[in-house]
Amino acid sequence: MAQTPHISAQDQAAGFTPKMRTLALIVVAMAFIMDLLDTTIVNIAIPSIQANLGATYSTIQWLIAGYALTFATLLITGGRMGDVFGYKKMFMWGVAGFTLASLLCGVAWDSQVLIAARLLQGSMAALMVPQVMSLMQVMYKPHERGGIMGIFGALAGVAATLGPIIGGILIHMNIAGLDWRPIFLINIPVGIFALLAGRKYLPNGKAPHPLKLDIIGTVIIAVALFLLVLPLIEGRELGWPTWSFVMMAASVPMLFIFAWWQRVKDKKDGSPLVVPALVRIKTFVVGLSINLIFEGAMIGFFLPFTLLLQVGLGFSVIKAALTGIPTAIGISVTMAVFSQKIIGKLGRNAMVLGIVLMGSGLSLLYVMLKKFGLDMSAFAFIPGLLLVGSGMALIMSPMFSVALSDIDAKHAGSASGVLNAVQQLGGAIGVALIGLVFFSHISHHAPQSFDAVVPQLHKELTALQVPAAAQEQIIASSKTCFVDRSAATDGSEVPESCKQLQAAAQNGGLPAETAQQLTNIVTSSAKKANSLNFVSSFGAAVLFELALLVIIFFLSFLLPRRIKMSADMAH
Repeated sequence: MAQTPHISAQDQAAGFTPKMRTLALIVVAMAFIMDLLDTTIVNIAIPSIQANLGATYSTIQWLIAGYALTFATLLITGGRMGDVFGYKKMFMWGVAGFTLASLLCGVAWDSQVLIAARLLQGSMAALMVPQVMSLMQVMYKPHERGGIMGIFGALAGVAATLGPIIGGILIHMNIAGLDWRPIFLINIPVGIFALLAGRKYLPNGKAPHPLKLDIIGTVIIAVALFLLVLPLIEGRELGWPTWSFVMMAASVPMLFIFAWWQRVKDKKDGSPLVVPALVRIKTFVVGLSINLIFEGAMIGFFLPFTLLLQVGLGFSVIKAALTGIPTAIGISVTMAVFSQKIIGKLGRNAMVLGIVLMGSGLSLLYVMLKKFGLDMSAFAFIPGLLLVGSGMALIMSPMFSVALSDIDAKHAGSASGVLNAVQQLGGAIGVALIGLVFFSHISHHAPQSFDAVVPQLHKELTALQVPAAAQEQIIASSKTCFVDRSAATDGSEVPESCKQLQAAAQNGGLPAETAQQLTNIVTSSAKKANSLNFVSSFGAAVLFELALLVIIFFLSFLLPRRIKMSADMAH
C-alpha cells in the first residue's frame, strides 16, 4: 500500500463520471460505517448476550478481543491482497464475508458459534477496510483527498456516538423476540446493498507494482499473538494451569522468529509484513508503543464501563447507551474543533495534555463512584466522560503524524499499515488485560462486597423475627453462595452452596409466606452486594488504566517537541 494506486484502463475508457464516483463513495462509506458500528455496538449488548447464551466472562472478552485480534493479524495482508488482486475484487469479497459472518453472529445458537463468527467478522474486516482507503486514492486526486478524509473522520465520530444508541434501541425493542441478535443482522441489508451497488459503480484499481504476500510471516505472527492472548483471557477461569504460562512464554520466541523471518523476507524479495528498517527509527518505535498502550486503554475501558452501568448500577440498555454519549462528544468536538490548533501550538505537549485530561476524567469517575456508589446518576458521569473523550482525542489526533514523522516516503505505506494493525492489536490486548483485572477483582472482592450489606441484612432478618443464631447461619450461607457465584466461570450454573441455601429456605419448617419473605430478603441483599462488587471492580480497572496512562506520559517525552500534521499520514 506504499504506492499510488492506478485506476484501470477499462474504467478510464468507460468514463468514471462524477455521479459514479459519488455512488462509489457511498458504497465504501457504508462498508466503513458497518465496521465501525460493529466495533462500538457490541459492548452495549454484552449483558444481554451473557444472559441469553449463558456466556462466561471469557466469552464476552473473546467477542471483542477476537474481532480485533483477527483484524490486526490479517490487516496488512488484506491491504496487500488489494494491491495484488485489485481493490474492488477484494472489497467485494470482504463485504460478502463480513455480511455472511454477521448472519452467523445473528443466528448463533451458543457462545462458541458466536465467537467463531466474530473471528470470521474480524478477518473479513481486515480484507474489506484497507480497500476503502485504497479505493479513495483511486477515485480522488491528491488535492481532493483531504476533504474526503474529513468526511470519513466525521462519519467515525457519528458511528462512535450512534453505535451504542442504535444497539440499545434494537435490544430494547426486542424485535420478533430476537433480543440482541438484530445488532448483527442489521448488517445484512447494508452488506447486500454494498455488494449490488459496488459491483456496478466501484472502479477496478490496483497497485502498479504490488508487493508479494507474506503468508509465512502472517502465520507466525498469528501464532505468536494467539499464544499470548488466549491464556490472558482463559487463564483466570481455568485456574491458571501450567500450560497458560507456557503459552505466554512461548509467544516471546515466536516474536523473535517473526522478526528473523521479516529480515529474511526483506532480503529475499523486499516484501515483509514489517520492514526491518522501521524498528531502528526511534520516533516510530516510541509512537508504535504509545499507540499499542493507548488503544489498549481506550478499547479496554468500554467493557467494564458497560458492565458497571448495566449490572452495577442497574441502568437499562438505552440509559447505559445514552450515558456514554459524552465520551463520543468529547472525542468528536475536540478532534474537529480544537486538536489541530492545540497540536500546532503545543507540539508533543498536546499529547501530554490529552494524557492529563483523560487521566483527570478517569480519576473524577473513580472519586464520584467512591462518593455516590450505587446512587450515582447518569448526569454525574458527564464531566468525567467529557474529560476522558477530550483527552482521547488529543492523544489520537497526532498519533500517526508523530510515529511517521521520520519515515522515508518509500516506507510510509508499510509503516502506516503496521500502525493500523497495532491499533487493533492494542484493542485486543487491552480487552484481555483490563478484563483480567476487572473480572479477577469481581472474584476476589466478593467477600468484602457482601460484608457491606450484612448490617442491613441483619435489620431485615430481625424485622422478620428470625432468631439471632439462625440469622448468623443464614448470613454465613448467603455469603458462601454469593462468593461462589461471583467466582463461577459459568453464570448460568447455580453453585452447590446456593442450591443448599435455597433448599434450606424452602424446607426449614417456616410458613410458606415467611419462607418467601426470607428468600426475597436474601436475594435482594445478594443483588446489592453484586452491584457493589461491580462498582468496586470498575474502580480497579480505572486504576489499571491510570497506570497505563502514566507509562504513555513518560514515553511521550521521547517524541520530538514539534509535530508536523499531515493529512495523508493522519489518515
